[in-house]
Amino acid sequence: MSDTNFAKIFFRYALPGISGMVAISLYILADTYFISSGLGSIGVTALNLAIPVFSLVHGSGLMLGMGGGAKYSVLSGNGKSGGASACLFSSLTAAVPFCTVFLFSGLFFSYDIALFLGADRFALDYTAVYVKVILLFSPAFILNDIFQSFVRNDGNPELAMSAMITASFSNIILDYIFIFPLGLGMFGAVLATGLSPVIGIAVLSLHIFSRKRNLVFKPSRPDLKIFADIFSVGAPSFFTEMSSGIVIAVFNSVIFRISGNTGIAAYGIIANISLVVVAVFTGLSQGMQPLLSREFGRDNFSGCMKILKLASLSALFIAVIFYTAIFSFASPITALFNKENNVLLSDMALTGLRIYFAGVFFAGFNIVVSVFFSTCGKTLAAQLISLARGFFVIIPASVILSTLFGMVGVWLSFPVTEALVTLVFCFSAFLFRLFSSKHKLKK
Repeated sequence: MSDTNFAKIFFRYALPGISGMVAISLYILADTYFISSGLGSIGVTALNLAIPVFSLVHGSGLMLGMGGGAKYSVLSGNGKSGGASACLFSSLTAAVPFCTVFLFSGLFFSYDIALFLGADRFALDYTAVYVKVILLFSPAFILNDIFQSFVRNDGNPELAMSAMITASFSNIILDYIFIFPLGLGMFGAVLATGLSPVIGIAVLSLHIFSRKRNLVFKPSRPDLKIFADIFSVGAPSFFTEMSSGIVIAVFNSVIFRISGNTGIAAYGIIANISLVVVAVFTGLSQGMQPLLSREFGRDNFSGCMKILKLASLSALFIAVIFYTAIFSFASPITALFNKENNVLLSDMALTGLRIYFAGVFFAGFNIVVSVFFSTCGKTLAAQLISLARGFFVIIPASVILSTLFGMVGVWLSFPVTEALVTLVFCFSAFLFRLFSSKHKLKK
């Protein structure tokens, strides 16, 4: 296959993946805008406190979907249709305990979770409502993520994109109706978000029940190897999504000590835009995954490296566009979510936008490489990259830098973390190649 044809196939999968994930991220962005208009800064604060729960639910769905979808595609590429047909059933079976825990937590522990996330007496009720409804709709979110991945891996990325875009626009319309004409406030905002994956599943069912599909829902005996592969391959996607939620939770705690609810509201603007940026890179990696799985299943190492190169260059191009837009339009972006014209909030958000998003130049590459490794069977390397971004580096960096530089240190934590992870990966790759070449010379 020529490089030109390879690039065409790559972008046929990548562009719908990016578009679809942007649509999903608009769930939260639309909530932020309408909540800031209807409930003010305390509503934005509550939303930002609750976002880690959304990240946990969505990350679980991505793990089961990406892991199961990648396994399905690899087995299909190897011509093992029998094993491939069991992947969807295995992913849905693995979803049951996740949905059970989330539903139980939503029914009985929403206020406890809100308190754990740092809600004070002003934001507690709003935060608890958002947490409860997200958890009660968790089966819809998880099923939507699973079906999205399998439909994409079954050769229909366009429908997967259409489902996500339809769900997103439905969420925006319902947001407006529930918050303003019906006056449902925070409950209306999160209800609109919860109904969106239900609409997405309805669109995806056009493929699931189509005669043109190759995908088969085949009940089978539990296969521990398939379950293990689903979790190991999907884990980096889970950690990538959860890293956003964990960063938000840690930053909320640090910022509250420095600037209180106003600081959290300022970070809420940045965090929600960050979800869109990360979603674009996640969509890029999701788009490359079916093609990468196919080439890996055929033992085509050269093809896998071409995909990695295309994805890395695409991530860099996207980062340039994002950072240029955010740096240039930081003021109107802030004003859009600052309906109360809070001067302190505006100043903090303006500074934060321009510093924080310098990290996108490294984050896109880290996300792409993580999914590349997980799809190609190097799950340990993929998980180390994801864990470093979401736990091992970002948490100490935020604490140390905020202690030294206050709010500026908080904003610096994200770009410093992503840059360090990229540098460590590149240095490790260099040492590995150097060692390999010397070893060959000795032979």
